[in-house]
Amino acid sequence: MQTTNQLLMIRPVDFKFNEQTAGNNKFQQATTQENVQAQALKEFDDFVSLLRTNEVEVTVIDDTLNPETPDSVFPNNWVSFHDDGQVFLYPMFSENRRLERRDDILFKLNENFMIDHVTDLSFYEENSVYLEGTGSMVLDRENKTAYACLSVRTDEKILADFCERSGYSPVTFHATDAEGFPIYHTNVMMCIGNSFAVVCLESVPDEEEKEKILSGLSSDEHEIIEISLDQMNHFAGNMLQIKNNSGDPLLVMSEQAYLSLKASQIERLEKYSHIIYSPLYTIEKNGGGSARCMLAEIHLEKK
Repeated sequence: MQTTNQLLMIRPVDFKFNEQTAGNNKFQQATTQENVQAQALKEFDDFVSLLRTNEVEVTVIDDTLNPETPDSVFPNNWVSFHDDGQVFLYPMFSENRRLERRDDILFKLNENFMIDHVTDLSFYEENSVYLEGTGSMVLDRENKTAYACLSVRTDEKILADFCERSGYSPVTFHATDAEGFPIYHTNVMMCIGNSFAVVCLESVPDEEEKEKILSGLSSDEHEIIEISLDQMNHFAGNMLQIKNNSGDPLLVMSEQAYLSLKASQIERLEKYSHIIYSPLYTIEKNGGGSARCMLAEIHLEKK
């Protein structure tokens, strides 16, 4: 199944601008903003409340002050959960992000979900190559295709290893911002749902690679909804389709992303999902990630 009604979210205790990630994440912005943790915590709690109000099951686990993990609010980068019982752990570019991988979180989830096997790919960090989970990859779970824009955080060799272990087929390409700087994560320029895909084709300079993306999405019968570079910069690519307890599809995004969309784009998206959005401005500005990055989908079978 492409979507789930079960999500893992990590409640921040020391959220702030992470110097270790800023070099290759151009979505981050250093600010003089005060009370960043308090404002991020409010955004997080309001977001969880919105999801639960819409009948989505959210497992919230508190972060810890020690070790220092300013980006822990983005768990989808270090772990992914699959409907065959597999759990994957991923190699992370920044040293302080590697500390986000916590066995106790998996133990906690194992109380309610069937975990069959954990595959730890973090050993690739020894070779200074990385694959940051469903940030680096946008998974078409229904058609077993992993789309990935290659960057310092998304290594083709590790992607191939993941695909071999999980039964996915890779589709790789390069994507850049308006200045030609590589986009750090695929999930800021692309989202795949049931029967639709949101993608910033403007960010893919190579025409053959662009055609490869279009061909893959079209052959799997996805309606392609394009967004612009400017909309991508407002996190319009960082959406996630989920479902509620009744099986109704929901498309989750930030308020900033929603406000950047045109009426015609919203109309097309609403054919497939009810859109819900939440203000995440502090998290977006300081962390360089948005709504989708905060959600680790749990596709495991419940006990």
